[in-house]
Amino acid sequence: MLKLADHWVWDSWYATDEEGRHHMFFLRASRALQEEGRRHQRASIGHAVSDDLTDWVLLPDALVFDDAPAWDDQATWTGSVVRGDDGAWRLFYTGVSRAEGGKVQRIGAAVSEDLLTWRRLPGPLVEADPRHYERYHPDSDWFDEACRDPWVFRDPGGDGWRMLFTARADGPEPARERGVVGHARSADLEVWEVLPPLSRPDALGFGQIEVTQLHRVDGQWLLLFCCGKGEASDARRSLGETGDNYVVPVDDPLGGFDIAKARPFEHESLYAARLHDVDGVPHLIGFRNIEDGAFIGEITDPIPVRWDGARLVRR
Repeated sequence: MLKLADHWVWDSWYATDEEGRHHMFFLRASRALQEEGRRHQRASIGHAVSDDLTDWVLLPDALVFDDAPAWDDQATWTGSVVRGDDGAWRLFYTGVSRAEGGKVQRIGAAVSEDLLTWRRLPGPLVEADPRHYERYHPDSDWFDEACRDPWVFRDPGGDGWRMLFTARADGPEPARERGVVGHARSADLEVWEVLPPLSRPDALGFGQIEVTQLHRVDGQWLLLFCCGKGEASDARRSLGETGDNYVVPVDDPLGGFDIAKARPFEHESLYAARLHDVDGVPHLIGFRNIEDGAFIGEITDPIPVRWDGARLVRR
C-alpha cells in the first residue's frame, strides 16, 4: 500500500477528516542507515492521505525530533490522532532524548487546525509513574523505560478522555511477563493523570504490549496489540504461535484486560496492525516486518476483517 524507495516505513495510525479523506501517520527512517536496527533512533513521523485506503499521496512529514536539549530531541515514535471539542486536531506521540541515550520514553502532543501543519505543545504530558510502572536503571533486566504508543479516545462513559500506552510493571515476575497496558485520563487533552494499568503481569503474558488500540468490531470491543516473538513469555512462546499481532475480547473498555485471553491474528509478516473503518467495514493495516529473514518496512494493503465470536478473522 505504501512503499518508499528511500525510507523504511513501519508503525502507522489513522484519522478521517470532515471530507472523508483518510490520513495516515507513520514512522519512517532513511534506508541510507543501511542497518535497519538503527531506524528507531532516527525515526520521524510521516504523513499521507487517501480517499480509499489503497492509493496514497505522500505529504510533508508531520513531526521530526526537536532541537536539543529537549525530551524528544532524539526521535519521535508511535502515537494517535484525535479531534478535540475545540475543533483542533491533536497528535499524541512518543519521544526519546539524546541525553538519556533513547532509553527513557515519554508522551507528548502537537496540535493542528488542518492535519497538515503541527505545533508542539509544551511537554511531556505523560511519564511512567513509579507508583504504578517500572522505571529504567542501567542494571535493569529490561532494556528501556516503556511509556510509549499512546492510544487516545473519548471516555465511553462521557467523562473526558482516556489514554492507553505501552508500559511495564515493576515486580518479581520474570521480565517477559511484566508488560502491561498503561492508563491515563484527562478532562481537556492537556493535563493528564497517570492511573494504574488496565492489565496485570501474567505467565501467558508479554514483555511489552506494544501499539495498543481499542476498537469495536461487529459489536464486540477488542484490544489490539503486538509483541515480538523474542519478547513474549516462555509459556506464550511454548504455544507455538506464529502471530505477532494479538487480539483480546473486552467486555468493559475501562474494566481491565485479561491478557491471557490474547489470541494471534495470523499473517506471514504483519506487525503493529491498526483497525480502521471504511464505509462501516473494519480493515486491519500494519507493516510488513520480517520476511525470509529480512526486514521489509512497507505498509500492507488493508485487510477486511470480522469478529467470528472467538477470533478476529479475514472477512
